[in-house]
Amino acid sequence: MRVMKLAACLGLVGMVWVGFAHSAPATTTPSSTTQTPAPAQTQAPATAKAEDEAATRKARVAEMLKAYHGPEYVRSEVMIPMRDGAMLHAVILRPVGSEKGGVALPFLMTRTPYGVEAYEADALKMVFPTLAASGYIFVAQDIRGRYASTGKFVMNRPIVAHRTKNDVDETTDTNDTVDWLLKNVPNNSAKVGVMGVSYPGFLAMMAGIDANPAVKAISPQAPMTNIWIGDDFFHNGAFRETYGFDYVQGLEAQKTNGFTDSKEDQYEFFLKHGNFASAAERAGMSNLPTAKVFLTEPSYVKFWQDMAVEPHLKRPEVPTLEVGGYWDQEDMWGTQAEYKALRAGEDQYWKERGPTCVVGPTSSPSVSSASCMISTSELQHKVFMVLGPWNHGGWERGAGDELGGKFGTITFGGQKTGAYYRAHYEAPFFEMYLKGKPGFELEDTASFRTGENQWHTYAVWPPKVGYHAERLYLEADHTLGFMGPKGVYDVKAAAYVADPADPVPYRQRPVQSTYGDGSTWRTWLVEDQRFVSGRKDLANFETPVLTSDVTVTGDVVADLFGATTGTDTDWIVKLIDVYPEGAEGVTTPEKGEATGEGAAGGYELMVAEEILRGRYRKSFTKPEAVKPGEVAEYKWSLHGVDHTFLKGHRMMVEVQSSWFPLYDRNPQTYVENIMTAPASAYKSETVSVFGSAKYPSHLDLPVADGAVLP
Repeated sequence: MRVMKLAACLGLVGMVWVGFAHSAPATTTPSSTTQTPAPAQTQAPATAKAEDEAATRKARVAEMLKAYHGPEYVRSEVMIPMRDGAMLHAVILRPVGSEKGGVALPFLMTRTPYGVEAYEADALKMVFPTLAASGYIFVAQDIRGRYASTGKFVMNRPIVAHRTKNDVDETTDTNDTVDWLLKNVPNNSAKVGVMGVSYPGFLAMMAGIDANPAVKAISPQAPMTNIWIGDDFFHNGAFRETYGFDYVQGLEAQKTNGFTDSKEDQYEFFLKHGNFASAAERAGMSNLPTAKVFLTEPSYVKFWQDMAVEPHLKRPEVPTLEVGGYWDQEDMWGTQAEYKALRAGEDQYWKERGPTCVVGPTSSPSVSSASCMISTSELQHKVFMVLGPWNHGGWERGAGDELGGKFGTITFGGQKTGAYYRAHYEAPFFEMYLKGKPGFELEDTASFRTGENQWHTYAVWPPKVGYHAERLYLEADHTLGFMGPKGVYDVKAAAYVADPADPVPYRQRPVQSTYGDGSTWRTWLVEDQRFVSGRKDLANFETPVLTSDVTVTGDVVADLFGATTGTDTDWIVKLIDVYPEGAEGVTTPEKGEATGEGAAGGYELMVAEEILRGRYRKSFTKPEAVKPGEVAEYKWSLHGVDHTFLKGHRMMVEVQSSWFPLYDRNPQTYVENIMTAPASAYKSETVSVFGSAKYPSHLDLPVADGAVLP
């Protein structure tokens, strides 16, 4: 039974210790989305396949355990009292006999809403073999109101003013937990590290705000940071419909995980139900706490603002290692946003203290403590970041030498990026700050540059030396160029008809439930985009074949000038690397599955992509209608990238107005609340992208010096 549980953990999430968000949930199937099961005769092959996969996982578990060389661990469970009387359940794993003597050990803790019952010694050895071999007291805790912990669960509980013992949030629960551990767990070194991915990444960041003095290092990995601006539930005002639908039911419908596994194509399900209110009612989720706010407060109101983490981030209180993936399908935004806020706070702190107090590298401050009257430890740089070619949590599982699935796979030149990260950054980070061991030598940021397939380090992100700003212009005849449009003053670069009755799918159909059996959710961002690029309801722009490598490192920003015949629309922009036919480094899907009518060329890999809801073009808090036919500017970030477009490839920019059903359909008629939009509001409209001297639609790209541009 234990081996089967561990195999399930490996197969579904790759690891259990840091509490991978939204992975390995228990599943339920609401009647609202249930289809008739397949005939019995079709089940035998599937059963045989499942048995083969289970045997493979079991063998992998045995192989990983055999490779572990370190102490054995003993497991215990405790209930930890909070200041308001709530009791939080935790599992403790520590080396056998370490409670009685030997070197005092530091704690390495994760807090999670996903349950800690699978946190066992064998899982620890497989997930963190280096750290486990070194010896830590590992702690995993059910947060307030989840699983065996008492109290009320609140999604992404906001930070509150701490005036009374009843003013609790995740910072106070972390502090109370740490205080209890220090007093009640024998032979500890009074040093605590906290780490986690996604929701547990959000909780790791909470450990660094009003930090307990014993907390010496934290690692928020793909943290849920602002779930309206750029993480789980909304992106720039556009609602992530399937994700909100599945995730809120998974966490709020019961005290334990209850994620749905519908057998119906979710594209058809949400199209059939029209708006989110109808779909939510059909699923019986309309009264769940977060769903209520979806339905009534879809703009960036106080509720969402209070949940945001980045306004609370100033100079880092403790050393902080942010980690994220360039193809993270859930929380790509949070890692870079937290780093940006913390780095800005740190830079401002030293700026206010004058030119003699300049922060230096981790191991060697640039000035002595005497010159600033500040301790040497205070002079040390405290915020670091690692970015790599991973999906959500991909850095913590497997070798990391490829990413993808049946609709396309990319490889990284034989580089084992996940293993490299764990050996060179994660383990040394905690070893240094919790045990004082040398080896963590990162100056600021490490990034794996795809295309070139090499690791690079930078003094700051985005890097300031060796790169310059370029504009990649969207021009007539569906071309891209760096020179800028001339001549005709108001020419359209492209136009298309966007029909809400036939929205552009965001991934290959059928679209499974987010965490359903066989779901391609985890790798959709690397799917070959030829499956949609031949559609008539979007616009493609391409460069000629590149005559030399072009490296883009830093934040990519879309700056479009567009118009619509409606009163609202969505703008989706993708920056795509178009591979030559038969190129190495990608595995193309079966013919007919990837290519759409009219699509040409080789594999189309999204490098950067993001959506903006038109009504929020001026303000997230004050949406307003678009004037039909009026050319307006739409500007938003596609996030940071580190990618080399190789010689022989082409650069493509794709513009569209739907990405369904991940994002709900924009009716294209302005209504106060799209969640409840009537069927009559959904209308086909013509969307125009301008590419002229007056209206120069373009992407702002940070390009490596010396590149020969087309």
